[in-house]
Amino acid sequence: MLEPFGCGLVRSARSARPGDAGPAVHPVRELPSLLPAADAVVLCAPPTEETRGMFGAHRPASLKDGATLVNVGRGEPVDTDALTREVGSGRLRAALDVAALEPLPGAHPLWRQPEALIIPHAGTFTDASAKDSATFLPRRSWR
Repeated sequence: MLEPFGCGLVRSARSARPGDAGPAVHPVRELPSLLPAADAVVLCAPPTEETRGMFGAHRPASLKDGATLVNVGRGEPVDTDALTREVGSGRLRAALDVAALEPLPGAHPLWRQPEALIIPHAGTFTDASAKDSATFLPRRSWR
């Protein structure tokens, strides 16, 4: 979906494989060499022993200034404290619908960071979704 916008895509998974309808898939062990060039990283990892902490302090620190980390998988792969430090410094941006600690406490510093977009993790929509969203969104100060 991003290709029409001129985005170059680099895919990574547990193991390498040729790309059927797109670029080849790099093995996750190549992340250290792939991350420094990324403008945005979209993390869709499940919570497993293998993924827990895969984005520890060293991974957000390896992203270039101005990069964005989007986490839509589960929270356990990302070191929330490390990400909070990088976002708080203004070096990185984050878009999260999950965090290692769920729900993210109301006093957590990420809520106050203009470079952090935090949205509810919703696997489905119900009749209450519109009302819940209308209640949630005004609490966020957008800059």
